[in-house]
Formats: sequence, structure tokens, C-alpha cells
Amino acid sequence: MKHLPCVFFSLVLVAWGAVPGSVGEMYTSLQNVKQAISVERKLIDYLRTYIDHELERLADIKRFYAKVSDLHTEVYKSQETAMANPLVAFTLIKRLHSEWLNVVYSDEALENTQALRSSYEKEEAGLPKLEDLQGAAKGLMRLQDVYALQVASLVRGHFRSVTNGQATDIYMPDVSVPLSGDDCFLVGKVAYDQEDYYHSVQWLEESVRLFRGSGGEWSPENEGTLKDALDHLAFSHFKTGNVSYALSLSQELLHHDPVNGRVLQNVEKYEKLLMERPHISNRGGGLRRPASKYLRTRNTYERLCQTQGSQPVHFENPRLFCDYFTSGSPGLLLGPVKREVLSLQPYVVLYHDFITDAEAEDIKMLAQPGLRRSVVAAGEKQATADYRISKSAWVKDSAHSVVGKLDQRISLLTGLNVTHPYGEYLQVVNYGIGGHYEPHFDHATSPSSPVFKLKTGNRVATFMIYLSSVEAGGSTAFIYANFSVPVVEKAAIFWWNLHRNGQGDMDTLHAGCPVLIGDKWVANKWIHEYGQEFQHRCSLNPEE
Repeated sequence: MKHLPCVFFSLVLVAWGAVPGSVGEMYTSLQNVKQAISVERKLIDYLRTYIDHELERLADIKRFYAKVSDLHTEVYKSQETAMANPLVAFTLIKRLHSEWLNVVYSDEALENTQALRSSYEKEEAGLPKLEDLQGAAKGLMRLQDVYALQVASLVRGHFRSVTNGQATDIYMPDVSVPLSGDDCFLVGKVAYDQEDYYHSVQWLEESVRLFRGSGGEWSPENEGTLKDALDHLAFSHFKTGNVSYALSLSQELLHHDPVNGRVLQNVEKYEKLLMERPHISNRGGGLRRPASKYLRTRNTYERLCQTQGSQPVHFENPRLFCDYFTSGSPGLLLGPVKREVLSLQPYVVLYHDFITDAEAEDIKMLAQPGLRRSVVAAGEKQATADYRISKSAWVKDSAHSVVGKLDQRISLLTGLNVTHPYGEYLQVVNYGIGGHYEPHFDHATSPSSPVFKLKTGNRVATFMIYLSSVEAGGSTAFIYANFSVPVVEKAAIFWWNLHRNGQGDMDTLHAGCPVLIGDKWVANKWIHEYGQEFQHRCSLNPEE
């Protein structure tokens, strides 16, 4: 790990020994996106069958064409001689009356098309919806913002940021693809439809560049065209104040569509504005990113996400340490856990190798059938939100013996009572495209919060298990404490949410940074106040 060079010696061993996801909102869980691959493989098979049938149909048409052409080349050279033969005359009449009719009005092409459509519709439930396309596009823009990624590099399949004019590769993925002009158009259009011209300008610029490079030729699978991209880009520049460039793009659009009345009106409007107020011609030279409606700590959050756990000043604190931890429990004496103290205020600890690969896979398999869009507290109720993009499922300890084992292990390490209702059921989370959870508290900050429905008090502590690794991104960032922790596969992170007086610890404000590359799975165990009276006593000091 980058944040603290702890060395553990292996003298003591730790002694711990495809179900479809929910329909819709595919982009919020990478597990569902993976399942879409198998759906497309079926579609490829259907398309192959359609092509084979169409090739057979075309082969029949070619054979008919060759037969008739040969007759006109050989037999009908002399029309009088040919028609003198009644057999030749009969076959000509029969062919013109029925054979041509069968070829021209054949239902075979329609039947082939209908068969393809019927096969496609059988898979429709497993296909992404419009919300998925929009959510995936927003995910790309989120990654662009949080990790300061260069759009021109993203389009080429590279994850690169630019700082002080210097381009730096953030990550070099093993597998990547370049984006097409139509891909960029759809991302830009999602931003455009939200009146987010900061993003629409950047993505539509790339769309126009790529469409121009292909000669503006349209492909049947594309939704957008060069004309569409120019149209949206021109208006985006106008809305950002760059009127002269909006005029130039509109004039280029008229070259392709000279009778477009709306664009002609726009050109007239832009020319008039430039004549009346020439100083506004290029006022939009500096694009400004839209402000967040609810994220007040955006700069700190994004900085911590970008460092991905590398904060040497924080981790140089000599009071931080690593050790083999037993918590004074007889159950851990023979197999102590590798503990890494990450922070003293708030108190945050990382337990290495907390879970085995087999246990992690079991937990993920148990959760998959129940994965649903993650929600956040909204007053007394719960609702989905763009600032939390993932799917989650609650797994009871009765679902499988592995869940009970994890509960027992958590209790041994923390000394807390984690049985329901003093501990919530295990919540398993799978993040989606650009999946994240912006800064939030785990404990309730309102007396009407759904957290209190268990009637066991507030969430006194959080125990989060990393069930998978990621290649880049996905760190856990503690905003006010000013440090972040990268994903450490098979490890678990623990912190207290409440002070001993029962008040919430504001320093525990934390976030799940967007996953840049990888499939992030975590399991959360939230432990409540009640049931801990003898395990985690209150302090005599009301201020503590």
C-alpha cells in the first residue's frame, strides 16, 4: 500500500479457515454490465442466423438473375426464332407472370427481418434502457471531473490527466477501446440535455472531429451525424458565450444542410449579436465547470480521490503503527490479525487478510440475486440519488454459514455485539460505471432517519470489508481528516462513528471515490449503540 510501508512477517498464520441481477438500472452495478456481455453474444448468434438466411435468399435471387440473363444472351438473340418455339414462348409468359412476381414480392426478406426482431425482443429484458445509457455517460463525465481526465485522451482509450501543461498517464488498462464520433455525440448530448454546456462542449468537439475525419459518412448503427454534432456544439458554444465560434460552426452546418431554416435564423442572430456587441465574440474562452448543488467539499474530496491513498504527510505520524492484534481474545491468540492504524482522530483501523478469497466469492454469490439500486436517507424514507451509484443487497446470517463466521470474526476483533438487531444485516455493495458514494456520514444526523427503525440507537461503528480489488480509483476518502485509503483486497476497515458521549464524530465524513478501472465489491456491517453497554462503555466525561 502506498500510504504506510508496513511489513508483516509470516511467522504466525491466521487460523480462519450466475444468478441474474435485477432488471433495469444496469449501469449502477458492474455485475449487471458483465451479464450484458452474454446477452450481446446471443444477439450476435441471432444476427449470424439472419445473415445466413439473407445470403441464402440473395443466392436464390442471383441464381434467378443469372438464369434470365443467360436466356437473353443465348436464347433471345433472335426474337423471331425464339418465339417460334412454343416452349420458349410459354416459359417467357410463365416467368413474367409468376416468377418475377415471386421474386419481387417475396415475403422471405420480411420473414427474416421479423425473425431477427423476434429474437431481439426475447432478450429485451436484459438490455440496457435509456436511463442506463444516460447513467453510463454521466459516469464517464464523473470520472473526467474527479480524476481531472483529458477528454481527448479518453476518446483514444487512455486515462490521462494534464497538470501544468504536462500530460500524465493515470492508468494504462490492459483492455481498452477508442470511442467513435457517435459515442462522443451521445455523451455530449446527455450533458446538453441537462444544460451542462461545460461538458457538452468538450465531448461534442471530439464528436465533430471524429465525424469530420470519417468524411461525415453515416453508418446505420449510429444515432448521431456530423450535422447533429455541429448543431448541438454550435448552440453549446453560444450558451458559454463563444458567439463567434457558434457562428462558424453554424455556417459549416449550413454547408451540409443549406435549407435548414432554424440554423439560418441562428446565423442571422449570431451575426447581429456580433455587430451590436463585438466584445462578446469570444467571451466563452474559459469553460467553467458547473457548481455542485450538494457537495460543499468537492475540492478536498477530488484531491483525496486523485491521491488514491498516497498522503505521506498524514501517514508520517509516528503515532501510527502496524502490529499483530489479538484484542485480548483467546480466539485470536493463535491467529492474530494484521492491524494497521491509519488514523487516531477519527480512529480508523485496517485489518489485512480479514477474509479469504473463497469467503469473498461466497458472499458475492449470495448477494447477486438480491442486488437492487442503493438508496440514501431522504427524511424518514429512502430514495435513490446520483451521488450514490451502486447496487446493494442485505444478506442475513441465516443465508449461509460464511455470514455467521464473518459476524463472529468481526465481534472478536471489535469486542462488540454484532448480532441482529444490535448489528444490521451484512450489506453487500457492487459499484457501477464510475460508481461512487459522495461524502456522507454512516451515522444518522436526524432523529427521523431510517437508521432508528431498528430501535437500537444510532450506528456507533462501521466495519467495511473489501471483497475485491480494483485497478484504479475506488478509494475511501475521509474528508475532514484529510486522508484516503485505497482498496485493499481481502482487508477490512473499521472506525467509530460516535464519540463516547453518543454524539456523532464529524471527522468521520467519508466518501467512496469513483471506480476508475475495476469491479469494486464491499460488505458493510453497521453496529448500533444498544447491546454494547458492557462492550463499549460510555465515558464519565460528557465531552469525550
